[in-house]
Order: sequence, then structure tokens, then C-alpha cells
Amino acid sequence: MLSSREVIEKSGISRATLNNYIALGLIPGPVVRNPDSPSDPARRLGYFPEFTLQRLAEIAALKRQGLRMAEIARRLAGNAKDGSTKPAAEKNGAAVKDEGRGLQLTVDALDYPAYLVNNKFEIEWANDAAETGIFSTADDHSRGLSSDIADRNIFRLLFEGRANAAANRDEILCFHLGIAKNRLSKAALLTLDAHLEGDRIEELAEIYDRVEAVTSRAVLDTEVDFAERGAEPDRYNLYASFFREGIFFTYVPVIADVNPLMTLLSRRDLVIRDLLRHRKPYMTPLAVLVADIQSSVKICAELPPEEYFELINQVWGTMEPIFRKFYATHGKHVGDGIVYYFFPQPDCSYVLNAIQCASEMKAAMHAIDREWRERKNWANQLLLNIGIDEGQEWFGAYQTPTHLEFTVLGDTINRAARLSDFARGGAVWATKNLMTSLSSRERDVLDFGIRRQTEDGGELVTPSTYGRISNLADLDDPKNLKLRDIGVLPVTEILNVEQG
Repeated sequence: MLSSREVIEKSGISRATLNNYIALGLIPGPVVRNPDSPSDPARRLGYFPEFTLQRLAEIAALKRQGLRMAEIARRLAGNAKDGSTKPAAEKNGAAVKDEGRGLQLTVDALDYPAYLVNNKFEIEWANDAAETGIFSTADDHSRGLSSDIADRNIFRLLFEGRANAAANRDEILCFHLGIAKNRLSKAALLTLDAHLEGDRIEELAEIYDRVEAVTSRAVLDTEVDFAERGAEPDRYNLYASFFREGIFFTYVPVIADVNPLMTLLSRRDLVIRDLLRHRKPYMTPLAVLVADIQSSVKICAELPPEEYFELINQVWGTMEPIFRKFYATHGKHVGDGIVYYFFPQPDCSYVLNAIQCASEMKAAMHAIDREWRERKNWANQLLLNIGIDEGQEWFGAYQTPTHLEFTVLGDTINRAARLSDFARGGAVWATKNLMTSLSSRERDVLDFGIRRQTEDGGELVTPSTYGRISNLADLDDPKNLKLRDIGVLPVTEILNVEQG
């Protein structure tokens, strides 16, 4: 094995050029260990296999022929671990050839650390380079991310992983906290992870107070040194790219050609699609909202096909801004029904978001109903029946090469769907489980309870109460057979939501 110093001295290249060749996959990354010589002042050195010098000579010869680095990489990059050469386009199928533009970088092709965090600064996706090079510990390079999203707080993982030993550890924290400060209050930041210890909470608070909030742009960057203290510098440009679904962080060696990365990040729709495709299923608390148009079969039969599709598109087009307002994630359409998921947010209640969203959907549907009554002069009433439940479930995606659909596995979505079937007259029904997950202050903005018919045909509302499905519906009625599996479920109707 040759130390990095020996490689630089014998080949005549600079350290920057060496790092660039590593980033391009032309030579293997170094094995970092204590120096072979006890008298060496460096605490840690990088060591390369003997064939590295031969590979560097090949690169130099190709450069003398006038070849650009992209062409050299195409010819030589491949299995750098043993010095064999394969075209870069064949490497794991990660880089794709776009005629006329050469090799195009993809998310799969990122050899350097990269990860996506959500608005709570939990890691939703990370590549192998990030898991082993940043979030693993010095003693356990194989440690992967937890399947529980609540255990993936970026700040705790930076404290616990190899990043904590980096010479520029504070700069890494400052960069992340500057971005977080534009999105999170100090109180929200310090309560994101219940497992953060007191001294680390104090350090985050101190850094939060002194960093400036970073205004989101397309891409932000800073330079950090990821080497351990006392070791040879290992400098990277740290980039942050902003999407509605989260923030994408990438570490690129300072001398590496960043043009492919910038080209990749400019294709924002493709980047986020690929990131979401690679996101592994994870366990998370969430609220599920299922909405369905009442008597849709009858309405569909009465309308010409083009008008029915016009109606459905109007309904869901009207609802879309409401969903975005309350941070909902689109699940799937089933006929004219729809499913949306509400995940924990840093500065608001995801459960209250689901209820407020349902309330605004109900009001929007009333406006659509009035419009179509006037237009068609019919007696049909357009009503949206909504069921909501809360729980902790697995969240993931069903996907094909051309389609991606998010879904939740578990009882929560099933109960919400059954509640939507139970709801009539454009009502919003929620489970007792969901309601009790709200704080008393949050419940104070809600009017909820059970409506019952009186003997004289009137209506009596018992506020702030719950009832079992079996006591509210005749489960022996063939129309209600599908409700039997939630017969003992305590539920309540959301009657009104105070608008804040």
C-alpha cells in the first residue's frame, strides 16, 4: 500500500487532482488508518493499492493525447478496486448516455454522500456513502438507518456518527441549522427528537442563536472538512437543494467537476421522483383522510361522460390547494374517492391539519354543489363524505418503471375508509383515537359530538361525546355489512371547526 503522500510525490499530481480522480471513480478511495511510521506527525493517513500509480500513468498518457476528463472517465472508470477498466456507462447502470450530451449523472450514480430530509429534518432517504461515511460510527460502519422515521433526526445522527469527529463538524451543523432556522422555531427544533441529550440540546440552541436564517434558493453551498481532527484534510463542497418534499444534501469533493451535479439538480422533477422511488418504507405516525362523493353512481348515470369527468376534475382540482395548505401527501384515487396522508410537522399538529382540511373541503364542496344545481337544474346534492383516523403505520410506495403511488399499510387507512362509508350527508367523522391525540387546547377549537333523532322527528346533539358504530347504525341492514368490522369503534362527528 502507498500513502497519499507517496502517491502524490511519485506521480507528480496535486492532492486536489488526486481527490478529483477518486470522485470520478478512476482510482479507489483510500483506506484511512494510522501512519506506518511511528515518527510520522499525522494522526491518520490515506493508503492506496500499488496499481494506483499505473492507473495515474494511464490517465496522464490519455491527457497528453488531448482527451478531456469526461472521455478519460468513460474509458477508464469502472472497477477501480482492482485496476480493471470498463466504460463508466457500464458501472452499475448508474450513469446513462444521452446522445449529444455524453454521460448524465443520476441519483443512482452519486458516489459521494447524499441524503434527503423532510420538513422535520428527519432523513427520508440516504445513499450508502452517507450511511457508512457520515451516519455510521467509527466502530460500526455497517449500521443502517432505523426503520422508524422518528429515530432519523439529522442533528442527532450528525452528533452520533462519523461527522461528529470531523474537523469542520461545527460548520456542518451551522449549515444545517441555518436552513432549519428559516423553517423551525427554536422551541420546535429542540423538541424534534426526544432522545437528544442535555448537552447536545444546549449546543444546538447556542448554534441556532448565532447562525443567520438561510433564505431558500435553488441551491446553497458551503465548504467543509470531513477529515478527523489532526488527519489530512478531506474537503467537500456541501450542497443543499430545496424541494417541496424536502431538502436534498450532497457532499462533493472540492476539486470534483460539479457541472454534472448542477445539471442533475436543475432537473428538479426527475430528481425528486428518483429520490422518492429510492425511499425505503418507514414507520411513522400519521393521520389518514378518505373522502368519497355520495351517490356518485347515480350522478354518473345521469350525466354525459364528459360532464361527469368535468365534475370530478373540478372537485379534486378545487381540493388540491386545500390539501397543500395543510401539508397533505397524495395517496391515491379510487374511482371518484381519494386518500390523503398527514404527517407530523415541526410547528403544527398533523392531526388538527387533517380535521381543518376536512372542514375546508366540506365548505368547498357546498360551493360546487350550488354551482351545479344552478347549471343542471337538478335535485341531486353533491356531498363529500369524509372519514379520518390516526395511527402509527408503515409508509411506502408501490412503483413500476413509469408509475409511483404512495400508500400506507395497516388498520388506520382501513378504519378511515370505513368511516367514509359510514358518513352520510357530507359529514366528517373521526375516531376517538384521533380526537384523544389532540391537546385540550386543540380540541377547544372543535365542535364535535353525536347527533340523534328525537321521537318528534327533531335532532338532538350531544356535544363532546362519542358513540360506537354498532349503536349508530343497523349492522344487520345489508347496506351496512361492510361496517361490521368497525362495529365497536368509538367515533364522533366533527360538526364545526373554528377558523384561526
